[in-house]
Amino acid sequence: METDLYPPVKRFLENLGFEVKGEVKGCDVVAVSGDVTEVVVIGELKQTFTLELVLQAVERTSACDEVWLAVSASKKGKGREADSRVKKLCRYLGFGLLCVAGGDRVDVIVEPSDWKPRRDPKRRSRIVQEFNRRRGDPMAGGSTRVPHMTAYRQQALVVAGAMEQAPVRPRDLKAVAPEAAKILQANYYGWFMRIERGVYDLTDAGRAALTTWSTHLPEAENPAAQHIALGEKTERAA
Repeated sequence: METDLYPPVKRFLENLGFEVKGEVKGCDVVAVSGDVTEVVVIGELKQTFTLELVLQAVERTSACDEVWLAVSASKKGKGREADSRVKKLCRYLGFGLLCVAGGDRVDVIVEPSDWKPRRDPKRRSRIVQEFNRRRGDPMAGGSTRVPHMTAYRQQALVVAGAMEQAPVRPRDLKAVAPEAAKILQANYYGWFMRIERGVYDLTDAGRAALTTWSTHLPEAENPAAQHIALGEKTERAA
């Protein structure tokens, strides 16, 4: 599976000095350097070297500084990753090519070149913004057929967790979820309902989501959420 390639590729890029996260805005791997240059690298993962992999990489070129392709090593070492034409294609397009062997070793087949396609600064900005807003690295690169844990979903879960015990007001959530008011008003997932002016509670779907996504709830923020809920209860009792 492509997700098996993600951990070794992530370690490889981290060793080069990047912070790495998976499944950001449709990209299997996104790595951003921590220095002032903010180099953005996008990686695409496939078990074998295919035309679809190349097409995905071509589509990514306008949104980053480097593109890396990563494939699994063939059992006898005679797969397409060893084909001189594949190496030439990667050099021509400016792509780097990695080969993951033994489930852990990463070999550099082709280094990315300096070829620079036309940039799409807006798309690049959206990818970096999503990268920076995510808390931790909740998705393994290459994940498919499962809902993605985006920064928006993370913040919506924080909001839902904060009102698990009692209804809350958006302004009480600013400390843990700066966009709480927008999330509650948009109610994109159907998790919230307004019970009176400026006060929201969870729907059944919202309570189910807390169970479904329980492993993704930030532990450090649960005490804050409980504090908000208890404070709301105390204020109402008064």
